Amino acid sequence: MAAGLWSAILPLNAQVNVTQFHNHASRDGLYVDSAFTPSAAASLTRDLNFDGTIVGNVYAQPLYIEGGPSGPVIIAVTESNNVYALNATTGTVIWQLNVGAPVPAPDLFCTNVGSMGIIGTPIVDLASRALFLDAMVTPDGGTTIKHYIISLNVDTGAINPGWPVDVEATASYNGITFTAAFQQQRPAHGIVGNILYVGYGSMMDCSLFHGWLVGVPINNPASVTAWAPSVIGGAIWSTSGVASDGTNLFVGTGNTFIPSVWSGGEAVIRFQPGPIFSGSTTDYWAPTNWSSLDSGDQDVGACGPILVDVPGATPSSLIVVMGKDGNAYLLNRSNLGGITAPIAQAQ
Repeated sequence: MAAGLWSAILPLNAQVNVTQFHNHASRDGLYVDSAFTPSAAASLTRDLNFDGTIVGNVYAQPLYIEGGPSGPVIIAVTESNNVYALNATTGTVIWQLNVGAPVPAPDLFCTNVGSMGIIGTPIVDLASRALFLDAMVTPDGGTTIKHYIISLNVDTGAINPGWPVDVEATASYNGITFTAAFQQQRPAHGIVGNILYVGYGSMMDCSLFHGWLVGVPINNPASVTAWAPSVIGGAIWSTSGVASDGTNLFVGTGNTFIPSVWSGGEAVIRFQPGPIFSGSTTDYWAPTNWSSLDSGDQDVGACGPILVDVPGATPSSLIVVMGKDGNAYLLNRSNLGGITAPIAQAQ
């Protein structure tokens, strides 16, 4: 982007922090700037003075953070487990940190990503100036595989006290234990009420994985709460990850392996803080053909929930979710309804 145009668009001292995937917890991805008009956009050019050279493939969305001692920075993470803070004007590295060796592709059960490091989009809590991310690491060339949830000072790159969290050592639910080697961390992270939420799915359905949603209080990382479906599968794997209305959090889940009764897959699920799932029909939605979607690997949770408010409509608090079957589903966010037809759907 041309530096001159950028300075013209942004008011002096504007706060335009992009702290999480798509900028908003609703995951709507809507960015509005009154000065960013079609005529202004027509003049955009690449800023050849920006050199953001980094090491590793980038899968996660970069973030933009202001207010630090070095001025505005771009936060970028890579599959090589490198974390960078780059000067937002020049691309110069302000700080960088490698958080551990990534897991080589031959040591994974299966992957369409390659070696596995940081894939999910991190999140920044501005109040504490903390950056949160998940890294898949191996200390011994692939024999031992870990998922670590890590908190860094966004201004210096220093690891914050009490972190990282070893997910396999701390996450369990109803007798189900988290196995790091089976789980891929692709979804974007969320923070709701000072709890960090991290979702997990699978390596292309090749192992005895579960979908997982792990909650870690940002001020007490030793206290971990987790949820998983009662059967194999039900991955939380969409790039957008955890959506929130500021009180509850919402995720989409993928296929299970055709259980006789619905068991948490092919659904949109609302969680109370924790995460806690009530099991009530008001707190989940699955289509009436969930079993056939299961058998065809047509995940409802292929794209995460997008929260939409339509004042004056009945209902006015809505969710849009788009599945692998080519359908967009419209749901009542206040009462998801259990296994039932959506408010509306369209291909």
